[in-house]
Amino acid sequence: MENILITGASGLLGSSLYPHLKKCGYKVMTHARSSQADIMFDLSDRFESYKALEQIKPTMIINLVSLTSVECCEEQVNLAYLANTRTVENLAYWIASTGADCHLVQISTDHVYDGIGLHTEDDITITNNYAFSKYAGELAAAWVPSTILRTNFVGRSQVNHRVSLTDWVYNSIKGNQHVQVLNDVYFSPLSITTLVEMIELVVQRKPVGIYNLGSHNGMSKADFDFAFAECLKLPTDIMSRIKTSQASFLKAYRPKDMRMDSTKFESALGVKLPNLADLIQQLAQEYNEIA
Repeated sequence: MENILITGASGLLGSSLYPHLKKCGYKVMTHARSSQADIMFDLSDRFESYKALEQIKPTMIINLVSLTSVECCEEQVNLAYLANTRTVENLAYWIASTGADCHLVQISTDHVYDGIGLHTEDDITITNNYAFSKYAGELAAAWVPSTILRTNFVGRSQVNHRVSLTDWVYNSIKGNQHVQVLNDVYFSPLSITTLVEMIELVVQRKPVGIYNLGSHNGMSKADFDFAFAECLKLPTDIMSRIKTSQASFLKAYRPKDMRMDSTKFESALGVKLPNLADLIQQLAQEYNEIA
């Protein structure tokens, strides 16, 4: 049985991944920089990280630590490095320097892609510091036996302090707030529910390498948001389509097309990932449960 350490476990993904892996029967320890976790330490500090990892001696680390604010990564370059790169360097250093029998699962991002999709794993285009710092983290993870998953996810949050894209759309419409949705940004996300299932499969198989992990038949964020609202029979008259150039709430550049070709993951793991239209139906069912 794996001795799994989830780093950054108190966030949007970790709050769903931890109970799923526990339900599957794994021994799981959580890390965060808060009292909600089993163990607390600063993963950007090499000595502190080494000491903690020597105590835990995990056989698998699933690293969810990440600074995901694109604006913050642009404004605070060193903070982005510490959160998105240095943390991975420290995990890889411990594995490499001790010779630990430990597999690293690094959760990366679809922001490393831009230009017309579908993008394969070799089709890298770095357009902002968030993408740069996450890609540098991938390079660090590749020092040791690792699975690097480039993904994007949506779905119901299990923590009060973090919301997903679908949470934002759902809460905004329910609150009768005007919603501006991006008509020129394309992506192929998974639901949190599907993503944690795929990560559990990675825990079982331990494929080594970089893998895209997304849905089929990606679409613009505007089309996604409208389809999601319509599935929930929410009013869409308070939603409007805009281009990123019109979005005053965006200060830093974001890729326009992050749609991914995930056939490498499907072939390696023997699975069929969902179509995005079907995934939206699944998400609507999840949100209907709380209506």
